[in-house]
Amino acid sequence: MRLQKYLALCGVASRRHAEEMIAAGRVSVNGQTITEMGVQVEEGDCVAVDGKRVFQEAEKRYIMYHKPAGEVTTVSDPEGRHTVMEHFADFPVRLFPVGRLDYDSEGLLLLTNDGELAEKLMHPSHEVEKGYLARVSGSVNDEELRALRGGILLDDHKTSPAKAKLIRQEAFAAVVLVTIHEGRNRQVRRMFEALGHKVFMLRRIRFGPLSLDELPRGSWRNLTAHEIERLKEIT
Repeated sequence: MRLQKYLALCGVASRRHAEEMIAAGRVSVNGQTITEMGVQVEEGDCVAVDGKRVFQEAEKRYIMYHKPAGEVTTVSDPEGRHTVMEHFADFPVRLFPVGRLDYDSEGLLLLTNDGELAEKLMHPSHEVEKGYLARVSGSVNDEELRALRGGILLDDHKTSPAKAKLIRQEAFAAVVLVTIHEGRNRQVRRMFEALGHKVFMLRRIRFGPLSLDELPRGSWRNLTAHEIERLKEIT
């Protein structure tokens, strides 16, 4: 196995960052400092970074799941409702969801066993953007869009400015794209409710650099290497 891949599987860094670490002379194999790419490591080799030995962890997995409405994003539910984890009961590694989507919402949910990355993605300081399509009652006017962009008062605290765009106005409803980076409970729903709109449908279509695209409801796929790299870049 190439050294940079081994370092990535140890959870030290992405492959690209691992290559930078090797080039900087921070990595050794069996006591010998390595600065060139392409070195192979085998089972039993002593690999160290900055003098500290590292060990291969379970293979990191990154899954995009199109959660349907009617599932909770917990391992179990005291009310007996279906959980997203039921679909991954036989998965070779233990996954956990990154953040949550409420029971009535659908859309992009990231699952992984990479705890370090998940913690970074959820930390408020990184301000990871989440994009939602909301179908709401009535008409949404320019003044309400400006209110969403400026912040809505919830629980005596204004929400951070959001991005809001009217996608289409229907006879009795409107479809609005809202992008936020906060993670308050049921935030988008409550923002619209504060403006007097009932939310008929809420679908998360973007999480950071990830897009739901045409992934069918109830289906999942592995993230591509490029998608994983982009997630690590924003943290």
